[in-house]
Amino acid sequence: MTRALAHDDPLEGLPSRARIAELILSSRPPLDTYAGWQHYRTHCGQLVPAATISPQQWSMLPESRRYDYDLYRELTNANLPLQDTPMHDKVGRLIRRRLSGNTRKKDDPTRAGVMISGWGNYGKTASVCSAGAVFEDQWLELHSNLNPKARPGTRDLHAPVVYISTPVTATPKSLCTSILGFFRAPTRKSATLPELVRQVADSLHDHGVKALILDDISRLRMHRADDQDVLDLMRAFMSLDVTLILTGVNISGIGLLREAKWNKKTRQWEMPPLESTRIHGLEITQTEHRFELIEIDRFRYITPKQIEAFVNHLEGIEQHLRLMNAKAGMLTGGAMPEYLMRRTGGVIGLLGRLLEDGAQEAMESGKELIDESLLDEIVLRRDGPEQPPDEPVIPADAQTTDKKTTQARRPRNTVFDDPGPAAHTGA
Repeated sequence: MTRALAHDDPLEGLPSRARIAELILSSRPPLDTYAGWQHYRTHCGQLVPAATISPQQWSMLPESRRYDYDLYRELTNANLPLQDTPMHDKVGRLIRRRLSGNTRKKDDPTRAGVMISGWGNYGKTASVCSAGAVFEDQWLELHSNLNPKARPGTRDLHAPVVYISTPVTATPKSLCTSILGFFRAPTRKSATLPELVRQVADSLHDHGVKALILDDISRLRMHRADDQDVLDLMRAFMSLDVTLILTGVNISGIGLLREAKWNKKTRQWEMPPLESTRIHGLEITQTEHRFELIEIDRFRYITPKQIEAFVNHLEGIEQHLRLMNAKAGMLTGGAMPEYLMRRTGGVIGLLGRLLEDGAQEAMESGKELIDESLLDEIVLRRDGPEQPPDEPVIPADAQTTDKKTTQARRPRNTVFDDPGPAAHTGA
């Protein structure tokens, strides 16, 4: 028996226990440092999922081997892959288009930027970082990993993409310090703002930076003078041959682009006219001219195309999860897609959290299968202040509590009607 397993081991590619422990215990450097960004870029999506084996094969393994396999399964289930969703593709296309155009401009003194807005757990940072990593891979390949602007005889780090998290209480000095901290560049406490700005400009040039990602931009509040100065400084950076990519929650509502309104017909943010425009005949703000704003949406379950996108995403997760009793259609069959849409509202981050917790509970309970009864036991809070005023796309559970008297569930290809503005506050 043992020899047969050794000859035809279903876990032949399973890492050693020491390697599994190293994967679990190892920590990534902070993403807002050069080392952390490079670690993300080179390791993102590189985790090889655990092999798929049957319960019978698992029972035939030595006890120590079972432990190693289960440990690696937990690691696999906790690291769901980033999939090509409509929202992710939308962000990727815009960033690719903007970076492609900006890196080819020769005479334009400023570079247009991008703003990515969305509510909590919508996958803004993941989508932006993924697009930035793809761009850096392509840029390094184009230049054979060399900095085309490097001075002869120098060996400056080549960093086409810089990722920074906006300081909590942002000031122009703290923003400059954060950017310099990405490169671990020394700064003097007594340095004046002009000196720091000049040092940032030199660093961006010397390191060949083409894209500057500023995350959590929604920390800025335009009623504070320091935050207005930070925004002015960001616009100044756009003249340094650098493309600014700003991400944040409800960007249109925090004053960066004035108080905007969402047009449901065009699915775009519309800016009301400025008072100064009517009174003084001034043009719209430079911020609006220089940035293109897109809104990351949640999954929808209204049209057949939207339903297909959501089910395809569930299928990708289903293929990645490693549970002994999992069957084809565990997440995509029957009424499970409607159930998951109801529980998460189509928010990709909440969906991932629910299924990751469900997979862990399935392993710990020995059920080794995700179903509605198991997920019912997992608390998922999604009624926080950062939820957008939007419609629930699946009828609430309260409408189907009495399964004996209610109508049968609608078929998968049913197109749900928009419930109208009255329901928009329920999501």
